[in-house]
Amino acid sequence: MEIALVLAIIAVIFIVRSLKIVPQQHALVVERLGKYDRTLTPGLSFVVPFVDRVAYRHSLKEVPLDVPSQVCITRDNTQLQVDGILYFQVTDPMRASYGSSDYIVAITQLAQTTLRSVIGKMELDKTFEEREIINASVVNALDEAALNWGVKVLRYEIKDLTPPAAILHAMQAQITAEREKRALIAASEGRRQEQINIATGEREAFIARSEGEKQAEINKAAGEAAAIIAVADATADAIRKIAQAIQQPGGEQAVQLKVAERAVEAYSQLARTNNTMIVPGNMSEVATLIGTAMALLKGGKTPA
Repeated sequence: MEIALVLAIIAVIFIVRSLKIVPQQHALVVERLGKYDRTLTPGLSFVVPFVDRVAYRHSLKEVPLDVPSQVCITRDNTQLQVDGILYFQVTDPMRASYGSSDYIVAITQLAQTTLRSVIGKMELDKTFEEREIINASVVNALDEAALNWGVKVLRYEIKDLTPPAAILHAMQAQITAEREKRALIAASEGRRQEQINIATGEREAFIARSEGEKQAEINKAAGEAAAIIAVADATADAIRKIAQAIQQPGGEQAVQLKVAERAVEAYSQLARTNNTMIVPGNMSEVATLIGTAMALLKGGKTPA
């Protein structure tokens, strides 16, 4: 009875040690008599008790690894305090078990040395502008070396870049000067545009005034021409009416009387210009003048 109980207990222990349940995204490395035998994938697996043993357990999930902060020197001899984080994943459990005694330490040290090498090739300003290039360079170097460790390096991100306090102060002063420069340029551009707008407005106003003056002169000339034409038309009409009146009975006598009156009036006006009375030397001159005017009106010759 006691022997049967002992055998049952041994059988239970044997069965329990033979069953291995592997969780999802995990892998177990099994050694048989101290030598690598196989890798157990997620699910239920069987091993030989006391012959096989689970030597290593690996998580196949993506693992974030904080890379310790370090001081890097740039190409222009400026110290930078760099802090980053690395993301990796175990892709080959066997290599991760036997490729390195501690692949996490190996990845960390390699990330630091690679980062110092990459930053050492850049100037200070470029390190702030080209973070993506730095990250890609570190990932490429790590991924190539980590193949022998059964690890895939997925990403590397720089969390912080901290230059010395003196460099920060100089950078702040540079930024301030640059902003003041942009402000002065913007103000000068504004004044320049203002002068251009004023000059353009004055030029357009001058053109508008000259166009207005030109149009006014044209209108004035047109008005004067119209007035001259109207006066000429009126004069011609008056002359035609006078000529028609002369043809009427008694017309010539009326013209002779009018001419005589004008001649007398002209002599009287001439006599007023000084204290001397001017009269015709021969009164026949008045008759001659009247005859000449009548001849001109009739279109004939001057009487002798």
